[in-house]
Amino acid sequence: MSSAALLAQTALPPAPYADRQLDDPAQEKKAHDFMLTIRCLTCQSQSIADSNASMAGDLRSEIRQRIARGEDPEQIRAWLIERYGDWISYEPTAEPILWPLWAAPVVLLLGGGALVWGRIRRRKKESA
Repeated sequence: MSSAALLAQTALPPAPYADRQLDDPAQEKKAHDFMLTIRCLTCQSQSIADSNASMAGDLRSEIRQRIARGEDPEQIRAWLIERYGDWISYEPTAEPILWPLWAAPVVLLLGGGALVWGRIRRRKKESA
């Protein structure tokens, strides 16, 4: 093993609540439900609740600590979005910049429907 790989290993202990649940079952449920809506920054295809990445563990710990202090999940979501961007949240936003993205499927379906309707109409005229 190269010396660079050995130096890259971290000696930091895991975050305190990365894999330890909160004592209050209601708070733990709130934290877990919220963690399912946050994307892992390392894995990108998993929520932080399902990921084993150290970054996900750090975020799980941070979320549990904030919920234990009484913060609302939506306040935590706003903090995460401010820090990491909209991409971190699985819950879609309705920001005006995203309206074209939401409208694109409808526009494409309407355009495709108009194209099919026009071709059917043209064929009827040709056969008549």
